[in-house]
Amino acid sequence: MRGVNELQNEESIKLNKKPETLTKGSNFKMLKMDENPLKIMKYVNTGEVFSGGIDTILNSGAIGSCVVITAFDPVKIVGAMAHVMLPGRSPVKNELYTNRYATNAIEEMLFQLKKFGIEKENIEIFLVGGANVLKRENDTIAKDNVDSIEMILKEKQIEIKAKSIGGFERRTVLFDIGKGCIYYTVGDSKQKILWQTGSKQK
Repeated sequence: MRGVNELQNEESIKLNKKPETLTKGSNFKMLKMDENPLKIMKYVNTGEVFSGGIDTILNSGAIGSCVVITAFDPVKIVGAMAHVMLPGRSPVKNELYTNRYATNAIEEMLFQLKKFGIEKENIEIFLVGGANVLKRENDTIAKDNVDSIEMILKEKQIEIKAKSIGGFERRTVLFDIGKGCIYYTVGDSKQKILWQTGSKQK
């Protein structure tokens, strides 16, 4: 079910600005951060797509064969995250599950970003995941996910700026939209920066 949830008035007063918009869901919490008094933290589960503005942090974990797509407009400082589980388009029109598929998730992500007034040509894309964590020789789902997403983005002429994909270890990803910074881990590694606004492609 699509929807837009606004912060309550007292939370907006704390932010000293107009209510921030977080699309597609209401399961968020206010957390104190080092540099900014308050942030909206949203965990993106499999098959979910969320977007937000400068005060939003999107994160996802236990990313194995799935691929997390992160989108960012560095001019308007708006971003989105989709957690894709399967390649191609959903064979059924069940909104509870359709965004598990690459085509549906990307379409939903672009739809949400369009509501912020963002043009497709201004979107930067980042990919995390696509690992064969079970180390099965004939298991191609991870590669199929990556190939499907890359093909769809190529058809839509949207550039992938950076990615951490493949291998055999699970990943996590955290996107601080206000900072324009995407952090990730691989296995038990320390958090690294995949991309920061103004950086060169990795």
